[in-house]
Parts: sequence; structure tokens; C-alpha cells
Amino acid sequence: MRALIQRVSCGRVSVEERPLAEIGLGLVILLGISPDDGEEQVDYLTHKIANLRIFEDDQGKINRSVLDVDGEALVISQFTLYADTRKGRRPSFTRAAKPEVADPLVNAFAEKLSSEGVPTKTGQFGAHMLVEIHNDGPVTIWMER
Repeated sequence: MRALIQRVSCGRVSVEERPLAEIGLGLVILLGISPDDGEEQVDYLTHKIANLRIFEDDQGKINRSVLDVDGEALVISQFTLYADTRKGRRPSFTRAAKPEVADPLVNAFAEKLSSEGVPTKTGQFGAHMLVEIHNDGPVTIWMER
């Protein structure tokens, strides 16, 4: 499981020019699922992300979590995080999980993150989405489990 986490001032996702979800201060999480992923990866990453201290405190130090700042999360499924570009010019996505494996795990991830105390919204699995990310900092963190 791979997560590209961005600290944002706001984030939005639309499908076919129709707004789907929007958050204010918080995290946009682009989430990739591999065929080997399961509940263990979901539990580990959601707990780690909910408590990851990447927001500034009163002294301007990066010392607060999304929970500490009452932030939100927007989770976007992104199989392209498993792109293999070692050969040729066209990426291979064979290391990404099939939709029947990935979709339930993306949903489990969003639900678990919410149960950690982070209000969580999602994109639409398998849809062509327009994702607006107002990266604050910029702060971008890569996590894998």
C-alpha cells in the first residue's frame, strides 16, 4: 500500500464536472493498492497518517497532527502510484491491485481513518476525477507499507 500525503489548505474532487467531495484544512491522500495488501496495511497506515505531525504549532514548528488541528482528509484511489517505468516509455501497472481487490481496501482505509477521528471523504473509485489540491507548504510525504 502506498500513500502520497499532501498537507492542504483545501482539496476538492469532481467527476464529470460534478463536485463530489471537498475538504478544508487537512490532508489529500492519494492511495495506491497492491495485490498483496490487506487489513494489516490499512491499520498501520491509517494510524500512522492520523498521528503524523506535519502541521505547524503556535511557534511555527511542524509538530501537530491532522487530529490536533481538527483537519479533514480526502482519500483518492490512484493505481498509478504503482507505475513501473523501468522499461520503455509506457508505464506498466501490473503491480497495482485489480479493482475487485483495491476498491474494498480503499473503502476500508477511508472508514478506518474516520474511526481514528479524522473526518474523511473520498473520490469515486474507477472514475476519471479532477482533483484540486491546494498543497500548503508545500508538504508532501510518501508512505508505504
